[in-house]
Amino acid sequence: MSPAQTDVIVVGAGLSGLVAACQVLDAGRHVTVLEQEPAASLGGQAWWSFGGLFLIDSPEQCRMRVRDSIDLARQDWFGSAGFDRPEDEWGRRWADAYLEFAAGEKRSWLHGLGVRFFPVVGWAERGGGVAMGHGNSVPRFHITWGTGPGVLEPFLARFAAGVAEGRARILHRHRVDELIVAAGRVTGARGTVLAASGVGRGEASNRDADGSFSLEAGAVVVASGGIGGDHDLVRSLWPERLGTPPASMLSGVPAHVDGRMLGITERAGARLVNTDRMWHYTEGIANHAPVWARHGIRILPGPSSLWLDATGRRLPVPLFPGFDTLGTLEHILSTGHDHSWFVLTQAIIEKEFALSGSEQNPDLTGRDLRLLAQRIRPGAPGPVEAFKEKGADFVVADSLPELVQGMRALEETPVLDAAQVTREVFARDRELANPFSKDSQITALRGARKYLGDKLIRVAKPHRLLDPKAGPLIAVKLHVLTRKSLGGVQTDLSGRALDAAGQPVPGLYAAGEASGFGGGGIHGYRALEGTFLGGCLFSGRVAGRSAAEAV
Repeated sequence: MSPAQTDVIVVGAGLSGLVAACQVLDAGRHVTVLEQEPAASLGGQAWWSFGGLFLIDSPEQCRMRVRDSIDLARQDWFGSAGFDRPEDEWGRRWADAYLEFAAGEKRSWLHGLGVRFFPVVGWAERGGGVAMGHGNSVPRFHITWGTGPGVLEPFLARFAAGVAEGRARILHRHRVDELIVAAGRVTGARGTVLAASGVGRGEASNRDADGSFSLEAGAVVVASGGIGGDHDLVRSLWPERLGTPPASMLSGVPAHVDGRMLGITERAGARLVNTDRMWHYTEGIANHAPVWARHGIRILPGPSSLWLDATGRRLPVPLFPGFDTLGTLEHILSTGHDHSWFVLTQAIIEKEFALSGSEQNPDLTGRDLRLLAQRIRPGAPGPVEAFKEKGADFVVADSLPELVQGMRALEETPVLDAAQVTREVFARDRELANPFSKDSQITALRGARKYLGDKLIRVAKPHRLLDPKAGPLIAVKLHVLTRKSLGGVQTDLSGRALDAAGQPVPGLYAAGEASGFGGGGIHGYRALEGTFLGGCLFSGRVAGRSAAEAV
C-alpha cells in the first residue's frame, strides 16, 4: 500500500479516534490517524480527564451496597436527556445501545484490556428532583485507576503494536481541510501539513503551513472532538433556553478543540444536529499554573458548600453542588452575572473538594497508594490546598465580615450584598440545631452520608459554617467553564454518518464528541457524568469496527 493510501483514515488522535483505530487493526486492516497537533498532545482531552466511567450494576457498586439496574439507569438517562425532537431518534437508539453496553460487556472488555477502578464509586450529577427527572438515582461514577491516562493506556499500547507491525501510522501536524468525495462517496482527505512545533501537551501550537497532503482510503472516521476551545463558536451556538451567553468564560479544553472538522464533515454531505446542546460547568476556577489560554479547572464538589449567586443570594432548590449542572448554569445566567460563589469551611474543603483532571490527582493518576492514603488524613489534598493558597479565586478568613470583604475585593463591579450573605449563612446554620430540618440541602447531606462511599471520603459531617472548630471560612469565586458539545454528526448504530435525508454517506463515519457521542446526541439535553469518556469508547469501537468491515 502506497504512502498516499490506507484502508481507513481516522481524523483525530483522541480517545474515540484511538479506539476506532485499534478496532481497524484488530480487523486486520491498515489505519492512518491524521492529527493536527504535535505528538505531545497524543490522547487529546481524555489525557486530562479524571477518568470517570459510567457503569451499571458493577462489582464495585455491589461492594458499596449500591443496588443498580439497567431499568433504573434507563429511567435516569431518559429523564435527564429529555429527547423531544424528530432528530433525536438516533440519539434514543444510541442511548439504549449504550445502556446495554454499560450494564453488559463494557466493564469486562475494559478489564480484559487491563483497566482497573478505584473501589469507591462516586455519586455525580445527583439531580435532586423527582424519580423520573434528571440525575443519577445511585452512585455510578467509577474512577479509573490511573485516571484519564489509565483509560488511554491500552489503546496507545495496541496502536503502538500496530505501528510495529507496519499496519498503523499517525501523521502529526496534518490538518484536514477537506474530505475527498468522488461519485457520492468519501474516498479520503486532503489538507495542510503544519510546521513542526515543540510545544508541550495542551499548549497552543502554530498554524504555519509547511506543505500539503492528500490521502486515499476506503473509509474515513471523523473523531475530531468538540468546540469548547473556540468561545466565539460556543457563543454563536448558545441556546436561548440557557439565557445570554457569558461574556467571560474559562476554557476546560485546549484551544485546538475548535470544532472546525464539523463544518468540513457537513460539506462532505453529513448532517449536523443538536448543535445548540452543550455541557458547560459552573464550578470553574482559574488555573494558577495555566497550560492554555484561559485555562480553568473544575471543582468536583461534595454537597455541603453554600452556593450563592453574584449578589449573595442562595441558589434555589435543587441547585446544590453536584446536583444539576445545566439547571445551575441556566439559573446563574438568569441573574445577569457570569459568576457565583461557594462559601464553606476548612472541614468541608478537606473532605469534599476534588479537582477534575489527571494532573490534579497525582495519587490516582500515578497509582500511588502512599499518596492516596493522604486523602483520609487531616488536611486537604495537596492540589486542592495549592489552589487555596495560590488560586486567584479563593478567599480565606477567620470571620464572616473578613470573608465578605475578601469576596468583594475579587469583584470587578461591586454587586455582592454583604448583608444578604450574612443572612444566608446565619439562616443555614440555624437549620443545624436539630436532627430534622426544612432545608432541603441539609436533608440531602444527611441522606448522602447513608451511602458508605460518601460518608468515608466525600461528604463532611454536617456542621455550622460559623463553627470555629470547622474553620477557617473559605469562599471561592466560580466561573463558567466550557467543556463538551452534546450534538454533532448524526450517525446510525453502525457509526455511519447520515445525510439530510437520513441515508448513510458512503465511506464516512463519525465517533466521539464530533458525533454527539453517538447518533448526533446520545445525551439529549443533559448528561449523567462518566458518560463522555464512555461515549468515546463505545462510539469509537462501533465506528472503527464498521469502517473496517466496509473496506
